[in-house]
Amino acid sequence: MSLTQRVKLAQELHDGIAQDLVGLGYAADSLIAQELDESKRHSLRALRFDINTLIERVRSEILELRASSIKQEPLNSTDDLHSNLDRIFNEVLNNAIKHSQGSTVEISIKDNGVGGALIKENHYGISGLTERVDALGGKLHIESDAKGTRVMISVPLARQ
Repeated sequence: MSLTQRVKLAQELHDGIAQDLVGLGYAADSLIAQELDESKRHSLRALRFDINTLIERVRSEILELRASSIKQEPLNSTDDLHSNLDRIFNEVLNNAIKHSQGSTVEISIKDNGVGGALIKENHYGISGLTERVDALGGKLHIESDAKGTRVMISVPLARQ
């Protein structure tokens, strides 16, 4: 297996199975906290222990896959770039939402292209962005000129 394939597999394990197991662990914690029957609580704790063991095994496999990862081979297509950026942003946002204990999350993306990001008739990209950000109670600001475009989004984080 090539280095790139090993790294991609490690990323998939982290972003997929490992995250799913962590979610199951949180669900088990919630059930344990709500359960009054001590026998059932004991069974749920055993399940939680098994989930923790699986999480550690998956993390160990991820580490092993990455162990020989000295340099990353370049991406070879725009699909790879898009897919990887999606996963990167998803991970960053997940961590901000779950762990930051902050009240807002701000996102800023800037390119050095030709600009021209304007609301246009029969084009719905910016309108769709505005609608989605508004629905989240956030703010959207776009700056676009001949030197490129910058999109800034600020969204309040829901308190749990």
